[in-house]
Amino acid sequence: MTMTGKERAVLRGEANRLTAQVHVGQAGADDSAVRSLTDVLRTHELVKVQLSKHAEVKPKELARQLAISTRSEVVQVIGRTATFYRHNPELKRKDGVPPWRR
Repeated sequence: MTMTGKERAVLRGEANRLTAQVHVGQAGADDSAVRSLTDVLRTHELVKVQLSKHAEVKPKELARQLAISTRSEVVQVIGRTATFYRHNPELKRKDGVPPWRR
C-alpha cells in the first residue's frame, strides 16, 4: 500500500506531537531495531524513531531499510528523526481516536 501525498501530510501533522519511542543505534537496521519498531508499530501505527548520529548509513537510507524490514511506510525524515506508519486493522479505535493519540 502506498500512501497518497494527502494521507502523508495528515500523518506528518499528527507526528508533530509525538516523541521518539524507538532509538536506533549505530548498528542501524539490525534485528533488535527492527523488532523494537515492529512491536511499537503493532500497537501505535504511527511511530517516531530517533536515528543514531554515529550510524554509517544516511538517515533517509536507514529509514528506507527499516520501512522495508517492518513492512511500514516512511512518513517523513527530518534530520535524524524518522516517522513510520503501518496500519493495523486489528486495533480497536475508541470513538474514532487513532491509537497514537491515546
